[in-house]
Amino acid sequence: MSIRLGTGDLARYPFLNEAGEYLRQSEFGWEELDRPDMADIIERAAERIQVGVSGKVYDRVERYETEILTFLVTLIMVKSIAMEPVLKKYALAEARRAEKFLTEDLKKQNEAQRRALLSKIFGDLFGLTIGTTEDGRLFKVKVTDYLARSSHFHEQEWKMINRLVSGGQVYLGPDETVRLVRNELAVLINSRVHAMSLPALPKAIKEKAEVLRIALAPHYEYTADAVTEYPPCVKHAMEVMNKGENLPHSARLMLATYMLAIGKPTDEIVKMFKNAPDFNERITRYQVEHLAGSKGSRTKYFVPSCDKLRTENLCFATKDCDGIINPTQFGRRRK
Repeated sequence: MSIRLGTGDLARYPFLNEAGEYLRQSEFGWEELDRPDMADIIERAAERIQVGVSGKVYDRVERYETEILTFLVTLIMVKSIAMEPVLKKYALAEARRAEKFLTEDLKKQNEAQRRALLSKIFGDLFGLTIGTTEDGRLFKVKVTDYLARSSHFHEQEWKMINRLVSGGQVYLGPDETVRLVRNELAVLINSRVHAMSLPALPKAIKEKAEVLRIALAPHYEYTADAVTEYPPCVKHAMEVMNKGENLPHSARLMLATYMLAIGKPTDEIVKMFKNAPDFNERITRYQVEHLAGSKGSRTKYFVPSCDKLRTENLCFATKDCDGIINPTQFGRRRK
């Protein structure tokens, strides 16, 4: 049986195949974006990118035709800007936007609407089959599918021992179900931008993309920190961060506490996280100060032991580690 989504769904999830089909059927031409009445679409697209790369969620929703066009124009602009950090931050922001709407929809919509969303978003896009309990309060996914995705999360609540499992299925709440595929959605949007072949762009888009590129370049170019004198675990975390990729929470905690332990100032530590797709300077600064014991509970956090790092798959020991039990000891025994 074919399951159809409403126009409101296409407005909230413009990355769906049905949204692209709408544009194809409308025979919309690129040259139309130079029309004066299309200026609002281009301005909204630019705003959506700026909000996204700043780490916030752009949650305005207009008519579905407007949303589909705006989303497509943002993809083109991000492609034109040609800065990988901007693309990664934007893709994560779009995934978070979808996460917000999808979590709300799975909680409040009726069974038919939920089935449509589960089928189109989880099934068609990610090949993931999601079931529901009879009362519709919980969702269930095969253990193998759960493990394949939750392995990227290091928080304790995602460990199998802390999950409700029955009959080969893992049971999840709406927010947990959506969180399971957020990273995949970010990767999907990222790959779509990389795969795009830009046509001769309308003048209005080219000009706006160039304005954005000039404004964003000083803030979102990669800055690589030297990584030669650190223990392998810290060096690995910094290399991942320098590529603009996401570090799990436990790796970020290890990196921040290590830098605090060796006397790095807060400003310098905060700057190390600048390349992270979800970087927010205010939140990062608070978290570093919290770990240092100067904010929040006033409890100073220490660097995790090597044993702890091994259990969290964060240990990349080499012969230079020489039997140390904490990363802060790296280099001392050799000297």
